[in-house]
Amino acid sequence: MNGDTPVMEIRGVGEKTAKLFGKIGIATVGDLLAAYPRDFEIFGEPVKIEGAAAGEVCAVYAAVCGIPNEKRVRNLSILNVNITDGSGNLLLTFFNMPFLKKTLRQGGYYIFRGLVQHRGAVKLMEQPKIFSVEEYRSQENQLIPRYALTKGLTNLTVRKCVRQALSFYNFEPEFYDEKMIRANGLLSRKEALEFIHFPADHDTLAQARKRLVFDEFFSFLFLLRKNKEFSEQLPNGYRLSETENVTCLLERLPFPLTDAQKKVWKEIRDDCESQYCMNRLIQGDVGSGKTILAVLALLLAAANGYQGAFMAPTEVLAVQHYETIREYAEKYGLIFRTQLLVGSMTGKAKREAYEKIESGEVNLVIGTHALIQEKVQYRSLALVVTDEQHRFGVRQRERLAEKGQAPHILVMSATPIPRTLAIILYGDLHISIVDELPANRLPIKNCVVGTAYRPKAYQFIAKEVEQGRQAYVICPQVEAEEGEQGDLENVVEYTEKLKSALPPKIRIAYLHGKMRPADKNRIMEEYGAHEIDVLVSTTVIEVGVNVPNATVMMVENAERFGLAQLHQLRGRVGRGIHQSYCIFVSSNEKKETMERLQILNRSNDGFFIASEDLKLRGPGELFGIRQSGDFAFRIGDIYTDAALLKQASEAVDMLLQEDPKLERPEHGYLRQHLVRAAANGVDFRTI
Repeated sequence: MNGDTPVMEIRGVGEKTAKLFGKIGIATVGDLLAAYPRDFEIFGEPVKIEGAAAGEVCAVYAAVCGIPNEKRVRNLSILNVNITDGSGNLLLTFFNMPFLKKTLRQGGYYIFRGLVQHRGAVKLMEQPKIFSVEEYRSQENQLIPRYALTKGLTNLTVRKCVRQALSFYNFEPEFYDEKMIRANGLLSRKEALEFIHFPADHDTLAQARKRLVFDEFFSFLFLLRKNKEFSEQLPNGYRLSETENVTCLLERLPFPLTDAQKKVWKEIRDDCESQYCMNRLIQGDVGSGKTILAVLALLLAAANGYQGAFMAPTEVLAVQHYETIREYAEKYGLIFRTQLLVGSMTGKAKREAYEKIESGEVNLVIGTHALIQEKVQYRSLALVVTDEQHRFGVRQRERLAEKGQAPHILVMSATPIPRTLAIILYGDLHISIVDELPANRLPIKNCVVGTAYRPKAYQFIAKEVEQGRQAYVICPQVEAEEGEQGDLENVVEYTEKLKSALPPKIRIAYLHGKMRPADKNRIMEEYGAHEIDVLVSTTVIEVGVNVPNATVMMVENAERFGLAQLHQLRGRVGRGIHQSYCIFVSSNEKKETMERLQILNRSNDGFFIASEDLKLRGPGELFGIRQSGDFAFRIGDIYTDAALLKQASEAVDMLLQEDPKLERPEHGYLRQHLVRAAANGVDFRTI
């Protein structure tokens, strides 16, 4: 059994289970072993109700007292049950589980495990897991992995399959030499894969994770260094000089550029006129005005008689940029001839777009990764702007180069990364920072609260909607997963709860990454057109969506996100003329958790927040805090693992000094490994 073996080869995995695995991106045994646990549960000794602290996930051994009480609110079934163990009482609430009325016998003893909350004087658990004493004891004090799941697929099924796969897996030879393994204190790859899924204790888990994170960072940084060598050698085939069109736009804009924008604009102009291709990152906080700089750069290309392409990570954002730039073109008489190109367009519409692009009829193409597909042929592509998360590697650059000469590259990111890390992570790009917000922006008002504040938050949202505004509510999960302990809010159930808590006239909808692109686009269009008042969503909305009328951002389970990601989410409000607010709801009210979140309360400066995040997130937080999303690392996190990122960077530099082309015999397996890594991202042919 190897990495390419289909999951159906695992005993007990039939067609139905294989389809469920397919829904979460697992087709092979290699995919399965690389689907690392998203966190771990520890089933501790049951505690007395009296000692169960708010914000803690714990177990209590207690008896059902009274008859379970069910009520229905619209389509939502709410079942309330009181339990006691003699030391105190606890209220249990279950959503859409009416069958428990028959299961939970009055006077019967069970172990209930879930998140303890306080509502005034009442202590409660929502959606706790129920165990018999025997069931619970069999798992007590073990580190039990929890995986990303889909409906119908359980943690138990995944654990069994992973255990089988590990037993029969034909592990490849170690790709680092002994010297590197010793110098960096690494486990073997085989040990790391075994211990990441089934650790004996916290120490083995930490060591396994260290090896896997190091692997990700090392591969990424090695290929990045080679990318930089390649990109720095590209001569500038498109000398772009500032023309009257650009000057006129700058004069007619209703707002002056900030000093930071002026500085970055000069850097862009200098790049475009230099002897080498531009390869620049604009890093700026949410709302700092990066988009207008992109528009100016694209206008520079058009005014010099060339084409530009503006690539966004989602169709929603691509459409938004398309409409914004068309509006600019009409309002200020710009020479843009624009074309939208996204995956959901019909075949006929795409063919027409291809013809216009190839003939040069359009000089600005805006879209998603559809822009670099084989069928797209550009007449004179001089500039490519990529927005937010998607960064160009050598492979994408070569695809564009094959369509003409190598274009200038401008990357925009709103992820506030401390400069020490940015130099490592963006080593292939020259960095410009827009560190000044436009003067007319109202600062967002923030509050960090516990779950008891929810009723007041709902009242506040209702009041804002009544005044014609809109709101976002963010949950960390799409839907309830098998084995969850009720400690994470999910989009699907939360939407129903919100409908029961807010007035019926308020229009509520949900959005998440598992929806079809057409449905996601429709929901965002309806929200943008104010046909939806409150949008319940996962972090899919953190990428650049602009709805100026949205004034409230409420984040559930805020403690589960990194501060930098919370700041990104906060950036979805405060984009219009009205005062905006952000409510961070923490289900864990420990002192250190609340103090960490209070940093967001004290500052709206993304770079300050990122620096504080870097200080606070130590190696003890292996899982639990959701990882930053700007880099496609499966397990590594640039904040939690900042020290390991620097360690991997030093290891790469040392290797490149000793054997830059990996020609020595002891680096043969490493070369093969990096070739495979490159197949999923940057092209390795430049080595």
